[in-house]
Amino acid sequence: MEAVRRLNAAGLAATLDFLGEGVTSAALAEASGQAYIRILDAIREHRLLSHLSLKLTQLGLDIDDALCRAILRRILERAGDTFVRIDMESSRYTDRTLRLFEDLWGEGYRNVGVVIQSYLRRSAADVERLIQLGARVRLVKGAYAEPASVAFPRKRDVDRSYARLAERLLLGGVYPAIATHDERLIAHAIRTADRHGIGPDRFEFQMLYGIRRDLQIHLLRRGYRVRVYVPFGEEWYPYLMRRLAERPANVVFVLASVLRERRVRDGDGPAAR
Repeated sequence: MEAVRRLNAAGLAATLDFLGEGVTSAALAEASGQAYIRILDAIREHRLLSHLSLKLTQLGLDIDDALCRAILRRILERAGDTFVRIDMESSRYTDRTLRLFEDLWGEGYRNVGVVIQSYLRRSAADVERLIQLGARVRLVKGAYAEPASVAFPRKRDVDRSYARLAERLLLGGVYPAIATHDERLIAHAIRTADRHGIGPDRFEFQMLYGIRRDLQIHLLRRGYRVRVYVPFGEEWYPYLMRRLAERPANVVFVLASVLRERRVRDGDGPAAR
């Protein structure tokens, strides 16, 4: 709560993610659901500008679809006006995640959105389906190790896909979240918005807590909305190890970001100037 309060004081919105995906029992799934309800209550109590992000395997998707669906419904009912984002996991969960989301949408839930990963070959079709629904989408590149039959293996193809999907969401989507630290893709999204008269109140940028804070503040000062993804909880170590094992390039990305922030803090960087 204190971390989110500091972000809000700086003009940044947040989204909270309680770590702990891949639970192995119904009891753990129920406990995760209760934890998210407590988080929602705390957001409301402290009047924080924050969404909620969650993963379906944390709510029992690997155990029983009906269990996961029931827990998620309880969370959405408690959330009220607080927006809840369903994070996307590896490609073996994509169909099940989108199906559950679309079912909830059909039941009338509108305080929920979903994530699309640009490195998946199927994502263009998924984006069109979600645009037709009027759903809110967070666009990410994707962080799981996937076979070439499912995902683009080359970074340049992932980036091209991201740029195309961002354009499509900006032009036809409902308040898309452009979630990337890639300055070229951010600049592309800004050019697209400017070219088509899309105001900064119709989309937002999202970035990770502690990564490229200089860029977050830079965009904020230019008048864009920025939301910071804040993962927390005791399961941080397995979360980190899974991410590094899945994509070793993530190590380089994080280290480069830390070094960049060090330079900015020492007075040698764009934010300092």
